Amino acid sequence: MPELVASAVPSPCRNICRLKRGICVGCGRTPDEIAAWPTAPDDSRRAIIQRASERIRR
Repeated sequence: MPELVASAVPSPCRNICRLKRGICVGCGRTPDEIAAWPTAPDDSRRAIIQRASERIRR
């Protein structure tokens, strides 16, 4: 089982956890990105946040 990663990158979760067309309406992440978050290193977290932000803007 992967270990949780201590990180300086805060979660983008806004506690509005609903999926619409495979994207969380609160944070813009996909289910795979949400699942990967707890064990993702900071560089991966930053990439997830960037992609999620682009989705939210659309």
